[in-house]
Amino acid sequence: MAMRAAAAAPRSLRRLFSTSTFIPPPITAATPATPPAEPSTNLFVSGLSKRTTSEGLHEAFSKFGQVVNARVVTDRVSGYSKGFGFVRYASLEDAAEGIKGMDGKFLDGWVIFAEYARPRPPLSPQNNGAPPYGR
Repeated sequence: MAMRAAAAAPRSLRRLFSTSTFIPPPITAATPATPPAEPSTNLFVSGLSKRTTSEGLHEAFSKFGQVVNARVVTDRVSGYSKGFGFVRYASLEDAAEGIKGMDGKFLDGWVIFAEYARPRPPLSPQNNGAPPYGR
């Protein structure tokens, strides 16, 4: 019995380390990236820590212009940040300064990314115009 197990081991190792006939798919041109959003006073901020609050986001971005509103999107059940939020500035110039000043910088120990927010896509007519489950 022990001899049989010893003989089977090399076969399984051979199968594990053998070269297969798998051929990866051909490399095609990368999928085109989404075009940058149009400049607006509303910024999308991603990469936020779970500890980041709306007040902390407001304070961090107010160094670069007059912030009208700052909101961290939170989980309904736990109340923790979902890792992204929105900052609205009073003018386009302030928003551009906010992006330049905070994109790629640290906030609460995490690197955040700031960009112009894209408008929400229109809702589809399914479910009588109600948003999909979970939103």
